[in-house]
Amino acid sequence: MNILVAPDSYKDALPASDAARAIAEGIRRSLPDAEICLSPMGDGGEGTLDALLAATAAERREANVRDALGRPRTAAWGWHPGTRTAFIELAEASGLQPLAREERTALHSTTFGVGELIREALDAGAERLLLTLGGSATNDGGAGMLAALGARLLDRHGHDLPPGGAALAELAKLDLSGLDPRLAALEVEAAVDVDNPLLGEHGASAVFGPQKGATPDDIAFLDAALGHFADLAANALGKDHRDLAGAGAAGGMGFAARAFLGAALRPGIELVMEQVGFTRRLEDADLVITGEGQLDGQSLAGKTPVGIARAAKQHGVPCVVLAGRLGRHWQAAYAEGVTAAFALADGPMPLSEALSQCSVLLTERAESVIRLFAAASQPHHKA
Repeated sequence: MNILVAPDSYKDALPASDAARAIAEGIRRSLPDAEICLSPMGDGGEGTLDALLAATAAERREANVRDALGRPRTAAWGWHPGTRTAFIELAEASGLQPLAREERTALHSTTFGVGELIREALDAGAERLLLTLGGSATNDGGAGMLAALGARLLDRHGHDLPPGGAALAELAKLDLSGLDPRLAALEVEAAVDVDNPLLGEHGASAVFGPQKGATPDDIAFLDAALGHFADLAANALGKDHRDLAGAGAAGGMGFAARAFLGAALRPGIELVMEQVGFTRRLEDADLVITGEGQLDGQSLAGKTPVGIARAAKQHGVPCVVLAGRLGRHWQAAYAEGVTAAFALADGPMPLSEALSQCSVLLTERAESVIRLFAAASQPHHKA
């Protein structure tokens, strides 16, 4: 039996590569002779860079940048000299995961470090950039990135705005004259894992702000500030991208990538599958096992398990999802190609315990799945 193991990371618990190994261990316990293909995946969030580097044999490089709170941080990025392509994962510079829960602040976090990574890529001679936009701690509409790339965001006194989305409420002038001229020749694709617009009840602030520390009052303030930023951007550029699907990704970085970098926004899982040659891997598979921290109705907007399931469905391959949690409306994933889905915990369990035991739970659940799959594949004869 050929089994393709293609999970995303399990947030706060395991990177995709470790998750794949844990699942493989469970498969081997049940079916020692199985042929297992490990294909750690990502849809734009943390861990996507690792999947891309493994698939493309790009060089891993590091740069000293600012994190989402403006502190020094060493961030990885990828460089493929043959194609002059840079791979930049927003979460490496401005991600949510490195921040303690009490540090998370949607009001003041910044994407400045992402702009610093883009400068590194330009200095290396990049002609193409693949920018992944999941896992952010930010809600600044990409303003920090723009500042790092030479733009100036000024208040009514002509002073540079402080970092963060809240400061955008005081934006009086968007000066793009100092924007790095090399950006004009850079071909950019942005991998997004959601299809939300920039503003409103389905926008960046309302949907994703709470996980970044935003209160209900913060959400209303941030949404208005991003709307003000979008107004000035539209005046400066002559185009308005606030309603674009994916504009709300990463606290509005989808908006900034399209508006200021001319990026093509694509579902991250599609880009990653394309880079790793996932279709070829499916051709020999009898079963696909994927998963991530949560499967719910929002997963249909571009999350890894559903993207994998859709591809598996096209090739007639069963697809099983192992999720840390099955959230609201997860059953909608059946129509997308998910054959079956299982939560990892086998009973009531504190979140802290579930996170620390994620590897063990994945192995155990994978073992059970393969036992059932193998039994169903065997001919049975009644006495």
